[in-house]
Amino acid sequence: MTSESSTRNSPDHSRIASIQKQVDRVIDDLRASLPKPDRLSAEERRGIIARYTAVLEGNFIYWMTGAWLAVRSDAARAKIVENLQEEVRDAHPLMMRKFAMAAGALPTTADTVAVHQSLTDMRLFIGRLSSVRIIVTMAFFEGLIQQFMPYLAELARLQGSSEMEYTDVHGVCDIGHTEELYRALDAEMKLADEPIAAGNTFFEGVDLLRTLIEHIVTGPAAMARADKQYDARARHVPAPGIGASAVPAQA
Repeated sequence: MTSESSTRNSPDHSRIASIQKQVDRVIDDLRASLPKPDRLSAEERRGIIARYTAVLEGNFIYWMTGAWLAVRSDAARAKIVENLQEEVRDAHPLMMRKFAMAAGALPTTADTVAVHQSLTDMRLFIGRLSSVRIIVTMAFFEGLIQQFMPYLAELARLQGSSEMEYTDVHGVCDIGHTEELYRALDAEMKLADEPIAAGNTFFEGVDLLRTLIEHIVTGPAAMARADKQYDARARHVPAPGIGASAVPAQA
């Protein structure tokens, strides 16, 4: 006998297809917004590669580990472990480092600071261990990366690099990863405690990750916006025990 709860939490294929369609639309919009590599200066191209490296080299495995900790279904766990094994066994962070070095694009302090706030937001999102939201987010990322790789490779080529192992590998393997993550999403949604009807809340991580990618591309402009956002949130509040004295605090 099927309980009301299990009926409510049993997604059908049309729901998965709808989620994938919305994610694909975000990917298409993001790709369309990318500046043409040959219209960028050498420093602008270097900055995009460097900020991408600052984010991906030390964080993708963390994101996928968070997904593994969050999920409950055997199918989702199996797919995520397979992805993690590939990342570690084939030393994908080393591929990333070699790619950046060959393009003269190792991250600087400024590159790291430019993506700091949006990367922090993404890390905190992963830390909440919301399984369905994380899988949707990682499916978005894997789908984006397979299409972003030719763009990243062209940036590196224009910088005089011929080291393309990272972009070649990820342009191919992430196609399968994306399909597998949507199958894992189907399995996970059947066990999720989160209400399936919570529509757009599934895309919270997609929005955060899209912002992070935009900041990778825009760099210094992103840092300026982040500074303004911090200033807008900052306010003075009385410090306990100091009467009218005030200290800066984030709202």
